[in-house]
This record gives sequence, structure tokens and C-alpha cells, in this order.
Amino acid sequence: MKTPYLALLLFAFIGTCFSNENESIALPLSITGDAPPLLGEMVSYFEANELTRGYLSLPDGPGPHPSVILIHEWNGLAQRVKETADSFAKEGYIALAADLYNGRIGSNREENMQLVQETLAQPDILIANLNAAVQMLKARDDSSGKVATIGWCYGGGVALSFALGGEHHDGTAIFYGRLLDDPERLSHVEHGFYGTFARNDRGIPVEDVEQFVKTLDAAGISNDIHIYDEVSHGFWLHVDRDPKVNSSPAMDAWLRLKLFLKNSLSI
Repeated sequence: MKTPYLALLLFAFIGTCFSNENESIALPLSITGDAPPLLGEMVSYFEANELTRGYLSLPDGPGPHPSVILIHEWNGLAQRVKETADSFAKEGYIALAADLYNGRIGSNREENMQLVQETLAQPDILIANLNAAVQMLKARDDSSGKVATIGWCYGGGVALSFALGGEHHDGTAIFYGRLLDDPERLSHVEHGFYGTFARNDRGIPVEDVEQFVKTLDAAGISNDIHIYDEVSHGFWLHVDRDPKVNSSPAMDAWLRLKLFLKNSLSI
């Protein structure tokens, strides 16, 4: 898991870059703190709760396009996640940033933790929310029908829970989210996993990540899980917190994610 991926993935993507002169290898502006004004719109997608409104950003062209569901951090559907949805739309994905907090956003640690505890205590509602997101995306005329989830921190753990008990989808990407070590619970999952973790993350021990890989392997599930040695929790979605340290690992994680999504969501 410590083997550098950057050189391999640069080689893997070089053909794509030469075939499309408009594509460049660079970090999304959303995660470096340089995002332009938002391009998408707020939409209702969960009929069971009228307060739930996600942020939808669309790629250019008629499609069909694959889709990604972005699952926010512990503070809620904040600006950074909406900006990141725009970045995925520029990559050719229909991007829906889901809202699991009924429109609420925490402003401090105490409020964030209250929202986390409240929603994790009602897992059926979380699954129903994301089921509705998948169904809405698959029903679009410009959709290919392929959907993956991408979650950060709280959202990474929710993405894993959704892989276990939600509507069929085609890939799960976890950024420093809570994990499990029971291969039996994963035995029915039919798609691969991507994972990016930080060695300096005080909340998710390296041993837990290593055990998760063993669990996926034991269940026969393909996976690309990597631990980055020099960074801390939140380094990818917030590269601008420490650009000197975060930029190189974030680029490697970005290229791995691009490849994972391409392989998982191809028609």
C-alpha cells in the first residue's frame, strides 16, 4: 500500500491526454481553494423529506454520462463539496452532492458531532436518502445508468454503509472514513473499492486500514487502497490547508481516483 502510484498512473493517462488536447493533469481547483463561482443548482431528490436538497452539477454534452454521488463531511453540504461537484462535472460526470442533514450545516465541532450522531442513529434514513439519489440519477435521459459514491470522513463511512445495504451501484470511493473488518458483511457487494487514507490521521489507525484491505481481499472484492505517509486527515478535500505537504499526495490520489472511476463506470 505504500508503493508510489504516481508514475504508473501518469503513464496510464498519457494516452488519454494526448488524445484530448483539452484535458490536463492538474488538481481540481475546488480542492486547492481556487474554485470559480458555482455552476450547478440545488435540487430536490428525496421525496420523503422536503428539506433535503442536493447540489447537482452537469457535464457538457448530451451524454450518456456516468454519475457520481458526493457524500459530505461531518459539517454538512458546505461550499467546498459543491465546488467539488463542479470539478467532477468538468471530468464528464453527472455529479450530485447529497444532503444528509436536511439542509443544516454545522459551524463548530459540537454542532458537527450532534449532526453526525443524529443521522448515524437513523441508518435506514441515510440509506433511503442515497437510494433516492441513485434512482434520480439513473432516471435521467443523459445518464448511462452507472453510478459511484465518493465520501469524505463522515461521508466515507456512510459510503461504505451504503455499499452494504443500498441500491445497486458500481463503485465506492472512501476518503479517510470509518471502516469494518467483517468479510461476511461484504460478501454480497459486487463492485470495487477505492480508498485514500493518511498515516497521521488520529481518528483512523493504519492498522484499521490494513485490516480493511485484508477484509476486502478475503471477500474477493477488488480494491485500490493507499495510505499516504506524510499527510493528515482531510488533506485531499482541503489541499490548501498545507499545499506544500498536501499537493503531491493529493495529485497521486486524484489520478488513482480518475482511473478507478473510469474503470468502474465505463459502459
